[in-house]
Formats: sequence, structure tokens, C-alpha cells
Amino acid sequence: MILLGGIYNSDVKNQPTYAITSVDHALELATMLAEQGPMGVSEAAEYLGVAPSTAHRLLAMLVYRDFAEQDDDRRYRAGSMLQGANERSSVIRRLRTAAIAHLRGLAAATGETASLQTLVGSDVRFLESIEGERLLRVGSRKGWRLPAHRVSGGLVLLAELSSGDVRDRCQDVSDVEVTGLLRELAAVRKRGFAVNEERTEPGVSAVAVPVVGALGRAVAALALAMPTVRFDPDRIAGIIEVMRDAARRIQNESLSPTDWIDFRQAGVPHAQRASDEHAL
Repeated sequence: MILLGGIYNSDVKNQPTYAITSVDHALELATMLAEQGPMGVSEAAEYLGVAPSTAHRLLAMLVYRDFAEQDDDRRYRAGSMLQGANERSSVIRRLRTAAIAHLRGLAAATGETASLQTLVGSDVRFLESIEGERLLRVGSRKGWRLPAHRVSGGLVLLAELSSGDVRDRCQDVSDVEVTGLLRELAAVRKRGFAVNEERTEPGVSAVAVPVVGALGRAVAALALAMPTVRFDPDRIAGIIEVMRDAARRIQNESLSPTDWIDFRQAGVPHAQRASDEHAL
């Protein structure tokens, strides 16, 4: 059994009743180009699970509307409608490439589902997600966006922001009580990890630690999600240390100090780290 959408009171997005598959596929490709960089027709077809001819038609339409451009080597990259995406995707791609082996190792060592997340406005984007191998497990969230204040990785990343930035990002989110959220973020900063116990959907819990950049601030989050029945506090304490080690390895292997600065300047939302008293 894989715990996914279809559960009442869940923040997990389900497809609209009358979903248009071709539109969904085109938007998926635009997102991939913006976040992970150039791809060929065969890569696009494999990612979407469609025939190469279908992928080619979708990419051609993205080129027509300036969401994609074709290079001399016939690969596609983000177009002018996705301004700034090429610089951002280059850095994000290196981060994801460095992280994926450690995500697999973390999933194999714990049997739970590991993911790499970044902050996008008031949401988190799951850049990569590797499922654990247990029969009862949390499914992959790769490519998903969920409310940051309900996700462990989102809480870790929000905790790095000033109180003013948190207020700006969350002011239009209907279920956020900002004062209470700031108190929670201060606690997250103090202990260095965040917990989500069934805040996105019943039966699913998660823990996250920051991936820290050269300036000593989190630029991504490493999270581990599991069925709540296995979310035992004694077990989590040991898992957090394993996760922190993986996060350090991702940091050391992915980007140079200059790249970490470029990562922040390339459009990955971040603000000055807040002190506990400032946040409160």
C-alpha cells in the first residue's frame, strides 16, 4: 500500500475531474526545463511516459510559445518566457545530481521515502524524491508543490527567513496564524530540524534537516517521510543524525562556495536569517 492522495483533509493535490492530459504534460515539461535544464526528446518522452513523437510535438509547441528553445545539438532548454530559468536550472541541476545518490542511500538505510526540497514563495517544491522499499510506504512527491508551513522541509526553510519575509510570504495563506508560526520556526531553528506529524495528510509524518550553504544558511531541505505508525520518537533521534550526515555530504559534493551564492541569487527565495527574538 502506498499512501498518496484521495484522503479527506489532505493538502495533496488530486487531478481535476476533467484533466487535460496534453496541457498537463506541456506544463510538466516547462517545469522540468526551468528547474532541471536542457533535455532531449527521448528524455522528455521517458519522463512523461509517452511516445517520442508526442514529446516532440509538446516541445515544439513550447518553442512556438517561447517557453522553450532548441539548441544546435537539438536539445531543448528554457525559453524567454522562463526568464532567469537557465541560470537557476544549472545550479539546481548540480544540486539535484549530487543529492540523488545520498537520497537513495538514505531511503535504502531507513526504508523510508527521502526527498530534496526548495522554497518557492509560500510553497516547497520537491526537486527529487526516492521511495523506500517497504510495502507500506509514502509515495514519491517529485515535482510536487505543497504549502511550506505544513511540510517539514518547508518549516526548515521558512525558519531561515526574517519574520518580515515569513509574513510577506504567508499573508495570503488562509490557514496560517503568523504569530504562532513564527514561534514554531524559532523552535525549529534552535533544534536544527523540523517535524510534520500528519499536517499534509492523515497517516503520513516526516522529519527534515537543512542543507546548509557557504554562508551558513539553508538553501534546501532534506526530508524523510513515513507512515505515522513508524514515526517513533526514539527511532527519529537516530535517523536525524543519519540525515544530517547526508545533508553535509550533499553540501560538500554539489556546489562550490561561489555556486552557493549564485544559487541564492539565481532566484531561489531566501532572506536574511532571523534571530529568535526578531522572529518573535
